[in-house]
Amino acid sequence: MTAAHHFTTPQSCEELLAQLVAHNTVNPFFGGPAGGEAALIAHLEKLAQGWRLRTRRCPVPGGGENLIITCEVSPAAPWLIFESHLDTVSVAGMSVDPFKVSVADGRIYGRGTCDTKGSGAAMFWALREYAHGKSRPHNVAMVFAADEEARMTGAQAFAAGELKEFLPRLRCVIVGEPTMMRPVTASNGVIRWKTITRGRAAHSSVPANGRSAISAMLKVVEALESRYVPAVTKRHPMTGSAAMSVNVIRGGTQVNIIPEYCEIECDRRTVPGETAAQVFAGRDAVLAGHAVEHTDLYVVPAMGDELSRDYLPVLQSVLAAHGLETAPKGEPYVTDASHYGGAGAPAIVLGPGHFAQAHTKDEWVAQDQLALAAKVYHALMQT
Repeated sequence: MTAAHHFTTPQSCEELLAQLVAHNTVNPFFGGPAGGEAALIAHLEKLAQGWRLRTRRCPVPGGGENLIITCEVSPAAPWLIFESHLDTVSVAGMSVDPFKVSVADGRIYGRGTCDTKGSGAAMFWALREYAHGKSRPHNVAMVFAADEEARMTGAQAFAAGELKEFLPRLRCVIVGEPTMMRPVTASNGVIRWKTITRGRAAHSSVPANGRSAISAMLKVVEALESRYVPAVTKRHPMTGSAAMSVNVIRGGTQVNIIPEYCEIECDRRTVPGETAAQVFAGRDAVLAGHAVEHTDLYVVPAMGDELSRDYLPVLQSVLAAHGLETAPKGEPYVTDASHYGGAGAPAIVLGPGHFAQAHTKDEWVAQDQLALAAKVYHALMQT
């Protein structure tokens, strides 16, 4: 949605979703424009203020902002937080117009309709209804978070900062991702890092004058794959198995130079109960005696279902009333909820659409799923 778009107030949840999709918020890591999220935040802010809701922008380290929209009914009331991320993946190769929704056969097409502007639109529309209704037992906050698809910096910033203000009276954080409106209460985590070996450059006509960083790395990869990977055996009843893989290798500059630098990128999936400290202790024990450095650490904690157990029956009663599956499940993938769980907040992932439709060339969400999500979110606010 460019400056040329005339600002209009949506008259339905589907119209609201169309406005969200019209903003190009492809994450800059995937070729998106700088300022895409900022333009959408400005639009959401204007809508929220028109609906007499309070707004607040919160800076995110590394760039960008989160937007928090609140309906506070009483200082003593408990809080419910609803969260959806602003950004999307790339639109390269899409077979539908990514930024203009089209509707056919009960499906709404466009980038983000499923992951996860559909959730965001349904949550925001529910909050609009709630703010103007009579039954208001909760204070409700809606968080539009930055940069989920690449680095989750928005969720990390909210978890480390503003979330703490809500924790003393927080019932739950509902995180919007496509789950077909079935509650996801546990998920695996991920730890990624680079491992580096260094050598000494020399002309390849006299290899003995140098020391190959690639040769050193071959021994590191062999140690990891023969001794560390087989030891990663933990399982969780809801989320499946832990995993470890070496997925990128880079080294050398040209064919006639002994390489002085080599790096690999490693991906370690953790199950609830595993800590980063345990992961690194296992890795470092295997690599003892190898001259290596580790950098570019990225950690998303695994999320168990312990913190959300108190709120789950409330959620299940609402789902049952809407004819939905109530049994909680676990997933192997990570979401923003992992950071909120890691900060001590009860968090449940719940949203319209199916994971299989996210990130696809013809991304879509079913119209009935979107409508159902708005109803369920509104009922949660009132329950």
